[in-house]
Amino acid sequence: IAGEGADDDAPMLKEKTGGDARTTWIGRILRMTCIDEIPQLVNIIKGEMSMVGPRPPIPYEVEVYKRWHGGRFDSVPGLTGLWQVSGKNDLSFKEMARLDIQYSRSLSFWQDIKILFLTPLAVWHEFCNGIGRGKGKSSALEGVADEQ
Repeated sequence: IAGEGADDDAPMLKEKTGGDARTTWIGRILRMTCIDEIPQLVNIIKGEMSMVGPRPPIPYEVEVYKRWHGGRFDSVPGLTGLWQVSGKNDLSFKEMARLDIQYSRSLSFWQDIKILFLTPLAVWHEFCNGIGRGKGKSSALEGVADEQ
């Protein structure tokens, strides 16, 4: 998050994409298929999240945010968003923050519909990458953020 050098634009690596020994094979399947996101629906029903918006940050991440990263808080957090359908784990934190801010500044019903429509394709792309069939970004997902 606070990258200040050569790794500043490196893709964000999460436990989800790595081979963490603490994750069971069942956990890896749940993450590859994004089934682990289903409990977030409870947050949506409670009104704490929306279907589309920036992913809610973890409190310890916010502690190291730069001032401009605060623009991520300009809209309600969501289950899916522009970052998720624009490359997700292939993007750096800086790119994710910029996409979240871009989304917040250009809120529209049609943009949300487009993101919701593209989300299953992004999930499929994650699944394929997770099992080793996919390589790189899906051409169907490239440039989504540029169109916004």
